[in-house]
Amino acid sequence: MVGKAVLMRSGHRVLRLWWRLRKPSTYGVKVLVLHPSDPERCLVVRHSYVDQHWWGLPGGGYKPHKETAEAAAAREVFEELSLPISKMTVLETLTTNREGKVDSLTILSAESASEDFKLSLELTEARWVSTDLTDLPADAAISQWLQRALTANKRG
Repeated sequence: MVGKAVLMRSGHRVLRLWWRLRKPSTYGVKVLVLHPSDPERCLVVRHSYVDQHWWGLPGGGYKPHKETAEAAAAREVFEELSLPISKMTVLETLTTNREGKVDSLTILSAESASEDFKLSLELTEARWVSTDLTDLPADAAISQWLQRALTANKRG
């Protein structure tokens, strides 16, 4: 398993270099997964191949001519956590130039069908925490997408 994680990290480094050279337009989703019985709790993750020390949201890329942001969100959460989601709401859509590419990013909230999940190789850790993030250590690194999702979800 360790070998696959190293391979994923190396592959992502190569991809980042390609993005800087080509500056492609990409599409991505991030999902604020809410606990099925307590909407004041959400699922946070740490990825194995990028931003490994940051607590963030499950998600990934998609091709809009093949699927919607909502379909991509459901697919990504299931791929990363074996967790079905429903009741999706778009919280925000923005354009970012992070990692050298022009990325149209859709941040959604969704309700989890279960509190049980299984980590894929893409993740090193996941846990249910309160939406005020007080369950994480005070010095925990929090991704900007997680912060934006929580802020937008409070407004919604």
